[in-house]
Amino acid sequence: MNWMLLGLAIVLEVTGTLSMRASEGFSRGWFTLLTVGAYLGAFTLLGIVLKQGMPVGVAYGIWAGAGVALVALLGRMVFGEPLTVVMALGFVLIIGGVLLVEGGTRLGS
Repeated sequence: MNWMLLGLAIVLEVTGTLSMRASEGFSRGWFTLLTVGAYLGAFTLLGIVLKQGMPVGVAYGIWAGAGVALVALLGRMVFGEPLTVVMALGFVLIIGGVLLVEGGTRLGS
């Protein structure tokens, strides 16, 4: 259940960020409302996941890392923003870092 809620929190965070871009400085009302609602939902779900016991380093690392990668990829597709080889390498490093953080919690200290 935690992973499903975290996944939904990521989707909402990405939706909020892309909507913020589409709002053109909060001058387009519907996108502004979508931004606020999506972020409110994302933080609420992230809070629930943390309350249910997922370590904050794991939850936030996955939430932020996946969000950065998805926003950059979708920003390229939706807004035609740049996506370079160096950025793609950064995504690989983010994914590797998230896997290390998640795996590190299983190994203990």
